[in-house]
Amino acid sequence: MIWLYLRYCIKALIAIPLLPIMYFQGRRIRSEVPSLPEAIDPMGKATNGSGRIINVLLMGESTVAGVGVSRHSDGFAGEIAQQLCKRYQVSVDWQVVAKSGYTIKEVLDNLCPALGPNSRDIIIIGIGGNDAFTLNRPWNFVQHARRLILNLRNKYPDAPIVFTNMPPIKEFPAFTSLIKMVIGGLVEIHGKALAHLIGEYENVYYNAEVISLQNWEDKIINNEVNAIYFSDGVHPSQLTYQLWAEDMVRFINEECQIDLSTLRN
Repeated sequence: MIWLYLRYCIKALIAIPLLPIMYFQGRRIRSEVPSLPEAIDPMGKATNGSGRIINVLLMGESTVAGVGVSRHSDGFAGEIAQQLCKRYQVSVDWQVVAKSGYTIKEVLDNLCPALGPNSRDIIIIGIGGNDAFTLNRPWNFVQHARRLILNLRNKYPDAPIVFTNMPPIKEFPAFTSLIKMVIGGLVEIHGKALAHLIGEYENVYYNAEVISLQNWEDKIINNEVNAIYFSDGVHPSQLTYQLWAEDMVRFINEECQIDLSTLRN
């Protein structure tokens, strides 16, 4: 991992003279991008009539908190549940424990202690955007990711832990080319560091695929040219949550080879 940290240091040195420009660009973006609330109803069920039920916990930052849609059933959690139903022929009880603006440290410090003793069959974590926006160093990110894994493993020893893709910051239409380059580059470094870390643990996974809007456009029925991927130029739209959830459930099934259909009767 030393080479990755060295890469970060080189990029940081290059970015230092650009920070004043990024600061004023960031202020303008914050004034122009609407402040959207988190989704409501953070618990729900998705059923296919099967007697088999799995319990899904989703944790993380604004995307998991459903910013961009009004209800979680229309966001990442609800779409994940529906896709799990279809893929595994099970019913799904899901719960979201997430907060807009949180870094991985804040998820660890503020959300983990409140987790109850409920049984969890799989844990899905979406994090990384705010760590990039706050210029968190990759070694700090890895340290907190390690603590988060150990904390969850202690609470739920048998539950697979799956980290989603890093946010596609380079695709955000609200951001300038400079911010896409610097912050987007940093979030990719965090992703590579996380990919290295999870190799130390069994039953922990990370979807390292970089999200590409072009790939999603190729999947949309009739190739809708008016597809809207971002609700505010930064956060996902309902369509994006649906496409992202489809990709994540495919990853869980095909890449992680997690069989959720036999967990419970």
